[in-house]
Amino acid sequence: MAHRVRPRPLLAAALLCAALTGCGAAGSHTPPPAGAAPPAVMPATAPAAPAPAAPLPASEPVRVSIPAAGVGASPVLRLGPAADGTVEVPSVADGDKIGWYTKGVTPGETGPAVLIGHFDTARGPAVLKDVSRVRTGEEITVSRADGSAAVFRVRELEQVAKDRFPTAKVYGDTTRPELRVITCGGEITDGRRPDNIILYADLVR
Repeated sequence: MAHRVRPRPLLAAALLCAALTGCGAAGSHTPPPAGAAPPAVMPATAPAAPAPAAPLPASEPVRVSIPAAGVGASPVLRLGPAADGTVEVPSVADGDKIGWYTKGVTPGETGPAVLIGHFDTARGPAVLKDVSRVRTGEEITVSRADGSAAVFRVRELEQVAKDRFPTAKVYGDTTRPELRVITCGGEITDGRRPDNIILYADLVR
């Protein structure tokens, strides 16, 4: 099933696949190993928003660091619309990498930059396997091709059923530079995890 993203200048009229990150193997319904524990997050919102940082010029991401989740992923994959109109996701072979949705802004520009990664695949735990360790107030650093780094602070954590994916909240226009990191969650059902875990973060420097 797919979620339609309202047409907007930065996101064009892309389709957002409900199983955003595959989480059980893109193109395969083989479930991950039975021992893999499903991720879960406690929905939380930071008590106070940080002072917004000035927007950065466009520059593609080359590395993503999420210390709380043990993530230091490079290179960053380029993800666009797939042939069937859904959003591409990293392949099973790229389960250790994070992808950037190229129809959105680059991390640090005004608007919501979107990063997508697997929690697990048919091969086992993947790059965002420890996403549940992330808490509000912690930082995500995106290194960029121009040599700069965009540092974001996590403002909100959300776990939501894929059939209730908050499209407008994730992809809607913003007045400041923001970041979304999306993966899967929930107990495996029919070879897929039924939820999405979404981190919302604001540029702080």
